[in-house]
Amino acid sequence: MSLLTETRKLIVPPRTVPGPSPLARAAVPPLAPGALPGLGHAGALLRDPLGFLGSLARQGGVVRIRLGPRTVCVVTDARLVHTLLVALAHDCPRGAVQDTLRTAFGDGLLMSEGQAHRDRRRIIQPAFGPDRMGEYLAVMQQVTEERAGRWRPGQVLDVAKEMNHLALEIVTRTLFDARLSEDATVAFHRALPDLVKGQIVQSLYPNPALARLPLPVNRRFDDAVRVLNRVVDQAVNRRAATTGPGAGRRTLPALLRAATDPATGRPLTEADVRSEAITMFGAGTETVSTTLTWLLDELLRHPEMEARILAELDEHLPAGAVPTPEALARLTYTRSVTQEVVRLHAPNAFLMRTARVPVELGPYRVPAGTELLYSLTALHRDPVRYPEPMNFRPERWQDGGGSGRPSFLPFGAGKHKCIGEAFAWAELTVAAATILRRWRPTAVPGARAREVVWTTVQAHGLRVRLAPRGARSPRGRTAAASREGDAASSPGAAVPSSHGEPPPVRCPFTGTASTTGPTTTSTTTTTAPTAAPAGPATPAGPASPAGPAASADPRPSDELRLAADRHADWVVRRGLLTPAELPRYRAYGLQKLIGHAFPRVRGAELDLLVDMLGWFTILDDRFDGPPGRHPAAAHAVVDPLIAVLGGTRGGSPSQSPSESHMLVSWRELWKRQTASTSPEWRARAAREWRACLATFPAEADHRARGTVPALGLDLTDTMKLRRHGSCLYPFMNILERVHGADAPAALHAEPALHRLRANTADAATLINDLYSLRREERQAGPAFNTVLTLQRAHGWTRGRAVHAVRARVARLQQESEELRRDLLRRHPAGRWYLDGTRELVAGVLAWTSTSDRYLVPDHGRRR
Repeated sequence: MSLLTETRKLIVPPRTVPGPSPLARAAVPPLAPGALPGLGHAGALLRDPLGFLGSLARQGGVVRIRLGPRTVCVVTDARLVHTLLVALAHDCPRGAVQDTLRTAFGDGLLMSEGQAHRDRRRIIQPAFGPDRMGEYLAVMQQVTEERAGRWRPGQVLDVAKEMNHLALEIVTRTLFDARLSEDATVAFHRALPDLVKGQIVQSLYPNPALARLPLPVNRRFDDAVRVLNRVVDQAVNRRAATTGPGAGRRTLPALLRAATDPATGRPLTEADVRSEAITMFGAGTETVSTTLTWLLDELLRHPEMEARILAELDEHLPAGAVPTPEALARLTYTRSVTQEVVRLHAPNAFLMRTARVPVELGPYRVPAGTELLYSLTALHRDPVRYPEPMNFRPERWQDGGGSGRPSFLPFGAGKHKCIGEAFAWAELTVAAATILRRWRPTAVPGARAREVVWTTVQAHGLRVRLAPRGARSPRGRTAAASREGDAASSPGAAVPSSHGEPPPVRCPFTGTASTTGPTTTSTTTTTAPTAAPAGPATPAGPASPAGPAASADPRPSDELRLAADRHADWVVRRGLLTPAELPRYRAYGLQKLIGHAFPRVRGAELDLLVDMLGWFTILDDRFDGPPGRHPAAAHAVVDPLIAVLGGTRGGSPSQSPSESHMLVSWRELWKRQTASTSPEWRARAAREWRACLATFPAEADHRARGTVPALGLDLTDTMKLRRHGSCLYPFMNILERVHGADAPAALHAEPALHRLRANTADAATLINDLYSLRREERQAGPAFNTVLTLQRAHGWTRGRAVHAVRARVARLQQESEELRRDLLRRHPAGRWYLDGTRELVAGVLAWTSTSDRYLVPDHGRRR
């Protein structure tokens, strides 16, 4: 439901002798590829609405799609959408999506057209006049303070649910001067999903009569309509028992009941009052609460922006001050952040209109009766209008940049532009400021916001743990104590730092043997790679094959250390290591490897990644012993772990204590990884982990049979085995997990992405081979190292083999950049994922090239 209702700028042509019709010269919009018999494009639209709609821009500014027997034109060009909503609004009234609600809620402001709409807008406009905004701001602040005052330190908050309740209460108190019971609030919150789902399903029915059948989706929709009407009746007819701000105001129902219908001269009916009231409830609740949820999620990802907002509030809206329109106007950075949230997370996945006469949209001819669909979310993620559209960049909006542009249409356009636009911007700012002043939210592991698309793009799954803002800052030294307090229900209270001689250990990504040493905390990024030099005499310090350039880590200087502390506590509590083993293990510096490869991950997500990598490293170390040489022993360790991926608990009474600890820890990690993720992501993650874990018994079998690299196992098969055994594939999946949304399904289906993922794993493996070569040359048996394999297979010198591996890394990097460019052209919404694969390789290189991990130890262990 939305207030995005638009109208026309009527253009009346002069009455002259008609010439050739411009419509006769205009082009028929192209048909999108991929239509299936009977279904058309309905399957693609339902599977991945945003990815599918975003991909259509490559076909043209207007593109035809088929939804069963219906043909719909999708308008993908922002300028043409603006024309549709303004100049052609009279000729193209609302379409099927909005019409679904007409029978439920009547012809209010949301659904009315022409003169009826203008008359109703004049009646309602005083409720949103500038003279009312001062009153509303005070009520918004008071309501938010009351809601936030009921939260408690350490409480885990379901953000979407709380923001929905908050937005509903703000609308009720400001526009209706009423209070809803808690039961009514909960009922409203529960009914909205069924209303939204029913709206989209019914809008796609090939025949409107299907909406009257007793189908489950129709029954739930009808039940939701009844619930919303009961809640609205309570607000319309029940005054608030308050003498606080806003008491005694002229409310929206009062304005409506005092008005007369210009067409009849009679007062508006109670049905008219309810129709407008439910419009305000729907439009002022779901979209605002969703935007607030995304705002908090983005600030969790970008704490430096949160700090700037708090600093701006301290300067222009001091604590305790009642917000005013003038004060809000000075919060320029806060406004830029909220604008970027609304751009990136535009709540309207798609809206529809219907051409009642033949119309022309740019170069395209649209016949009468054609349904026209447009997606504000897709328009706001157009890389032509918004470079790097999936990156959260508030600077787009600073100094007036982008304001008023025709491609930014969150509140519609024309005379039917959302009547509550100023109200919504103020509500977002005041609510966010009040919450952030009082509480510091921290993401709960496995509970970040993810997109769920119906007619709106909803934010599901975000849960945060609350800490009082004044108690600790999330930056600097004071963060340590607050995280210790949070540790009661998350992995790892801080433990003292330990130091010791680093033991030999396998690279946690590729599994090849090495040693550990101190690492730096800088983050590495790469641009397009350059060709590798010819190669040094020794491979321990080769020039960068990927051409990285160091950059500052955006995290506080001690955040990685604190993550290491929490991880050390976790591995001891889980029985993976004893306290005596900790000093050597901590010297691995695994948190720094994660810090390089995932430069923007923080908080609970950082803990999850470090715990996963640490668990895998400890598992990998087990295979330095007997399991690494005996296939049956390897299967005894790995098979129960793989069983967990299929939904069983795994394990057997014969397991050793260490194997049992590995299994119990893995169950926990798998649950944390998959919490609040899509079924598609879980299936993909299970598949990649299964392939990764299966390499352990495979390698043990090769060792037992003597078919090690170049001795019965050729280079191609070796790379395939090590590609999956490196755990790069699962960590590429984690890019989606920490981003909070799946990469577009169409991107996952691309063969080019499969090549890119293989290149990513291979490049990281080969980089590790170069840096671990000295150590692995000391092993008694043949190691799984590409340099050594080339020497054995071809009789090459050490220098020639090193040069070949370096050249291969350079080719992989170059090919990967070409693949990224090609994929980005076709799937701009997946830029963040494509960039993440580059950062993974750059992170491995930065970590290996700046640490002492690969110094040759006095003793070695055989893999």
